[in-house]
Amino acid sequence: MSNPMMMRILRRGGRREHDEEFVAYYAARAGHLRNTAFLLCGDWHLAEDLTQTAFTKLYRAWTRIDRHDVLDQYARRVLLRAFLDEGRRPWRRERPTHDDEALDTVAPEQPEQRGVEERQVLKTALLRIPKGRRAVLVLRFWADLSVEQVAEVLGCSPGTVKSQTARGLDNLREVLGDNLKPTIPGGQP
Repeated sequence: MSNPMMMRILRRGGRREHDEEFVAYYAARAGHLRNTAFLLCGDWHLAEDLTQTAFTKLYRAWTRIDRHDVLDQYARRVLLRAFLDEGRRPWRRERPTHDDEALDTVAPEQPEQRGVEERQVLKTALLRIPKGRRAVLVLRFWADLSVEQVAEVLGCSPGTVKSQTARGLDNLREVLGDNLKPTIPGGQP
């Protein structure tokens, strides 16, 4: 089969199959990855950019990935690196302003509105802690990864993940103060 035309057709046919697999993966996981990116950066536009960067890099490596059971882990790692790299770029060295009023608001009386309010306060507070600790908290508690999985994604030891989780939670408690008290359904806050 040394015919160059036949080789191109065979290559194109194989590529089309990979493209269909990639599109299916993208459709299934893009929303979750975008939400993870938003929790990392706090900006929907930047989250969209980070998600696109992650999927672009994933697409480039798609044919080389042998084990498709590790795709989510690989995508999270690429997303996290894109997030950390984005902060190193000169145009991103601006100091973000935080909405201090969001932390000072009193929770409304309606329970369904209170949940929305608490999530907004938590997101605002999350943006006030250091990026590395924020990444650990998002991966541990939003992406629901184990300590070992987070260590693998971040390329560090499980002990580092544990200490960064503890410090991140301490930072979050400092930022939140008394603004976010746990509630028990049907009980008192």
